Amino acid sequence: MNETIDLIEKEHMRLDLTETNVGDNVRVYTKIFEGDKERIQAFEGVVIRKRGGNTRATFTVRKVSYGVGIEKTFPMHSPLIDKIEILSKSKIRRAKLYYLRNLRGKAAKLKEKRD
Repeated sequence: MNETIDLIEKEHMRLDLTETNVGDNVRVYTKIFEGDKERIQAFEGVVIRKRGGNTRATFTVRKVSYGVGIEKTFPMHSPLIDKIEILSKSKIRRAKLYYLRNLRGKAAKLKEKRD
């Protein structure tokens, strides 16, 4: 049973997107449809969570805009995602960065990973 589901899901998986990790500072370009027009909008922030597998995989990006924290959850294999840019990688020790919700200013800054 699971083998047939996996085969169907593999058809819809996107292999052209870059692999993101928790703690990465990313810019996600999504397609927005307004009436009969289509445009691309960027959402830039820190990946605080990755979840799921196969085509059900999602990742959550958090940013602070005008002092208000905004989180968006994106399906990893969605056709509405145009591309994902990794701006920087951070040195982290946790799988989920929920503690960033309670931090403000410099305290919410993550240490950058050196290559």
